[in-house]
Amino acid sequence: MRYLLFLRVLTVLCVTPPLLWANDALAANATLGAMIPAAPKLGAEAWILIDAATDSVITSHNSDARLPPASLTKLMTAYVTTRELKSGRISADDQVVVSENAWRTGGSRMFLEPGSSASVHDLLSGVIIDSGNDASVALAEHIAGSEDGFVGMMNSTASTLGLINTHFMNSTGLPDPEHYSSARDMATLALKVINEGTTYYPLYAKKTFTWNGIQQSNRNALLWRNSIYDGLKTGHTEAAGYCLVASAQRDGQRLISAVLGASSTRKRAEETEKLMGYGFRFYDTQTYKKGGEVLAQAALWKGKQPSISVGLLDDMTLTLPKNASRKIEMRLAFDGPIEAPITAGTVIGRLDLFDAEHKLGERPLVVLVDAEQGYWWTRWWDTVHLFFTRTIRSWFDETEIA
Repeated sequence: MRYLLFLRVLTVLCVTPPLLWANDALAANATLGAMIPAAPKLGAEAWILIDAATDSVITSHNSDARLPPASLTKLMTAYVTTRELKSGRISADDQVVVSENAWRTGGSRMFLEPGSSASVHDLLSGVIIDSGNDASVALAEHIAGSEDGFVGMMNSTASTLGLINTHFMNSTGLPDPEHYSSARDMATLALKVINEGTTYYPLYAKKTFTWNGIQQSNRNALLWRNSIYDGLKTGHTEAAGYCLVASAQRDGQRLISAVLGASSTRKRAEETEKLMGYGFRFYDTQTYKKGGEVLAQAALWKGKQPSISVGLLDDMTLTLPKNASRKIEMRLAFDGPIEAPITAGTVIGRLDLFDAEHKLGERPLVVLVDAEQGYWWTRWWDTVHLFFTRTIRSWFDETEIA
């Protein structure tokens, strides 16, 4: 009996640790590309470029600075409106009577007439394509009863989305000292608009919109320059300068940029193209392991079976610089012995992605299936086994320290 116990302990020390205590490695070679140059410096106050699939920042400058967003504000106006549409509290066909207050709002216009009516869908088009301040106020009053009430919804939504450097005072972007946002917050909001607004997102790519016999062009010049661009919004005031939040998709990769405080309409478009060109040329996004894929069979204690499948709940997708010489190595790190009973999805460790000794990313490692407790003698034996294993390990650790 003692001999068998000794053999069992030796087995744990010599065989089990790679599964229990980490250092298992899954190696994969990544064929990516070449060494990359430094990111471009732009003629603007702030900017950021992110990958839409991973929300990874490729490059940024002054991206958390609180700056006047001008008509970029209408990204939130449109986002709140589309959420109200999705909730069913309003309908795209609702007819909105244009108030004198909406009609008198200064700045860019959809050219609504006071007392006339327009559908929510048409007003939304007027906000996104024409950048109409009158349309923004008309929607705000229809949804919340007043623009002030709607602004409260905008700020509440900003808080929910984690836009910590954003505060709105109106639905239009007209200047106010307490009305501000940041390049990072605007890019985050744009990502939400894209991911949650699939029905209405095509409006951001429309080049023209006609209302009241007046055709206006979308101010996003990139829509005419290259078909990879499909949004999102421009803005301009004297205080804000020229701003542009853009999205482009090429070869399955979507990038989002925000450029604030450029010197002209031409400059904001050119600087955005620099960012996008840099991102698409020198970065790519890959899924290195799929969620639900079995990465290893780890030792299971006190269970009906001796091992259990482990992996990831979601895909491990990362945005990295293209690099032909990168050697991708994945390492499984376990928190300790896995003991039954245990349910699928329970975190039991970590999957790390390395390039040599440089850590590129990590994801929680989970068990992929439920596991019931074994019979009483299995539980008793494994309890004794684990006790001796931990005791011997502790003894070896103390010896090494001494």
